[in-house]
Amino acid sequence: MVEMQYVPGDDKHKVVLYALSTCGWCARTKQLLTDLGVGFSYVYVDLLRGDDQGIVVREVERWNPRLSFPTIVIDDSKAIVGFREEEIRKAVGA
Repeated sequence: MVEMQYVPGDDKHKVVLYALSTCGWCARTKQLLTDLGVGFSYVYVDLLRGDDQGIVVREVERWNPRLSFPTIVIDDSKAIVGFREEEIRKAVGA
């Protein structure tokens, strides 16, 4: 299992953010989730090495075949691709 970082907050939903460390939209998404007080896990896919990166890339592709970032997975059932503020707010109940 690849180790993810966790930002504490409201754990009403399971939220996982797949991001790139150099991506401005990823940074905005992470900040939005933080500002909304949502607890979430995240990983910078570009900073992973070897097998870990391959594992996470395959996971992202399950939700987002185009492998674009940010990709947010909510409750293991819904994916939001890109910085879609209103959609993110609605999905996390904010």
